[in-house]
Amino acid sequence: MYQVNSYVSIGEFATCIGVSVCTVRRWCRAGKITESFRTQGNHRRFSVSLIDQVLGRDKPRVSVGYARVSSHDQKKDLIMRAARLSSHSELVIEDLGSGLNCKKRGLKKLLAMLLNKQVSRLTLTHQDRLLRFGQELIYQVCRWVGTDVELLEESQVIPFEEELCKTF
Repeated sequence: MYQVNSYVSIGEFATCIGVSVCTVRRWCRAGKITESFRTQGNHRRFSVSLIDQVLGRDKPRVSVGYARVSSHDQKKDLIMRAARLSSHSELVIEDLGSGLNCKKRGLKKLLAMLLNKQVSRLTLTHQDRLLRFGQELIYQVCRWVGTDVELLEESQVIPFEEELCKTF
């Protein structure tokens, strides 16, 4: 990995932000970004901190609460959970949908925030409020990006097979 005050070439910069070298040159001509300096050979060098700025990762991290219920019948529960999470979090993301559905708008927003390292702490009322299955993947992402996970209530451990049978 790069040091805090280090610089990278235009090729490394382009790779890190996921665009082509031609795009970086075009952005420089348009004034969207500026290189830190040029070498004696007139090669552009970019600050590593500019990578985080371009990717939007330089924003301060916030604590996020995630509330989910499975159906419209439980809308009152969603409101109560969100209110409870708001006392523990700066931002509360609400979702209405099955715990088996990974395409929920709020879950996608949460994942994007996690991957952009914008979340300092993720607060949940129960472990299964995130996803019915696969929540361990989200917890692993949290560990990778340095996000703490807080559960307000511990759930009883139900074996995977029993949980799967209960769903169908």
